[in-house]
Amino acid sequence: QVQLVESGGGLVEPGGSLRLSCAASGSIFSILTMGWYRQAAGKQRELVADISTGGTINSADSVKGRFTISRDSAKNTVSLQMNNLKPEDTAVYYCTMRELRGFVPRDYWGQGTQVTVSS
Repeated sequence: QVQLVESGGGLVEPGGSLRLSCAASGSIFSILTMGWYRQAAGKQRELVADISTGGTINSADSVKGRFTISRDSAKNTVSLQMNNLKPEDTAVYYCTMRELRGFVPRDYWGQGTQVTVSS
């Protein structure tokens, strides 16, 4: 069983910063990517950023230059530093991990953490 445990999140004023962290534990095989998605009220879940084992980063255009994703492969953790937050960043943020078991990729999700940007 694989578990993803998120920390961070909360309420911050526009222009502020938050840091999200996520730790994966359990019976982990070969991690392909770790990252973050978010889902705002009434909207579909969307990719924020992810990072592969090789260090390749994918990120949404809306967060480029403001959010930084990092990963510690030895500890199976991923973090998201969010700067210059905007009200439109308000959402539930989900940690995600894709691993390869044999030849089959599997996706895992954290429980989500609320980020609210408001004055």
